[in-house]
Amino acid sequence: MAKAGYTIQSGAAVALVATVAKTALFVVSGAQFGLDLKKFRIGFDGVTASAIPVFWEVNYSTAATNSTAGTGNTTATINQVYGRAIASTGISAGYACTAEPTVQTGIDADLLTPNGGLLVYDFPLGDVPDCAVSQGYCIRLTAPAAVNVRVSMSLERL
Repeated sequence: MAKAGYTIQSGAAVALVATVAKTALFVVSGAQFGLDLKKFRIGFDGVTASAIPVFWEVNYSTAATNSTAGTGNTTATINQVYGRAIASTGISAGYACTAEPTVQTGIDADLLTPNGGLLVYDFPLGDVPDCAVSQGYCIRLTAPAAVNVRVSMSLERL
């Protein structure tokens, strides 16, 4: 079966509030297919060299609640970057969540400096996470101090 690839990103900087976990970006697959998470990017705009690192999480999400694009978040643009064009992708995405999407299960997590910190990660071939239909992924961050972040994901339709 031919694959189709997509990218999503926060359409603007997402403001993180000190010590509050915030889902900066999420994606939910269509009802007829799942998604492979191929890559993700996290970049901060902090300028303080002594800033305490931000805890980042890449999570699997069942999209049980608070996962409707445009409700409690800003709708993200989904761009098809390869594969056959599909009239309606069925994929939805949002960023800068004001209510946390549930239920989230950790895929990967670590610390990253907000002082211009950048994380670029491509999952190794054969190790990409995949999600069930109508479920997806999210990137959640917890910063010790206020800072802005931009995030993106690259996905492939199953």
